[in-house]
Amino acid sequence: MLTQCITGAFLFGVGDVVAQQGIEGKGREHDFSRTARLTLYRGALFGPAMTKWYQFLNQIQTPRRTTALIYRVSLDQAIFSPAAVASFYGTMSALEGRPSEAADRVRATFVPTLLLSWVVYIPTQIINLSLTPPHLRVVVVSMASVFWNTYLSASNARHEVTGRDGLATVSTHSSRAENPA
Repeated sequence: MLTQCITGAFLFGVGDVVAQQGIEGKGREHDFSRTARLTLYRGALFGPAMTKWYQFLNQIQTPRRTTALIYRVSLDQAIFSPAAVASFYGTMSALEGRPSEAADRVRATFVPTLLLSWVVYIPTQIINLSLTPPHLRVVVVSMASVFWNTYLSASNARHEVTGRDGLATVSTHSSRAENPA
């Protein structure tokens, strides 16, 4: 589990660097604490949960491989993916020192992120869960996740929840527009 968590943490950090430099154009204004938060989240919180989840999925056996694959992908996308999306945005709010914004951030980002997650991860998981040996599945999906991590990092940075008169609004920011490189 330790190797999988370290690998995942490193790859989430890479995804954040790509988001900040390639998408947001931060250059020397790179937010190292953001990279550290995302790396910590993936390595210490999400990594162990994902490793245990894959151990559970690997135990699903049916007489037909196709049926087991359908069960695994369906469970992964119906149970784990929604929980992962909500926990990501909620945890990021807390790690950024704004736990009171967690619920509003999750509400604002949950549906679009989950829908995009399904577009990315249903095909990824079909390939991963059907072709990859069980002991390498977390590593393979972590490597495939660099692009997803880039999206999550950029998405989380864009959504700042602010309350006005007790009502929550979400403002979307573009760092490239605000800080041209």
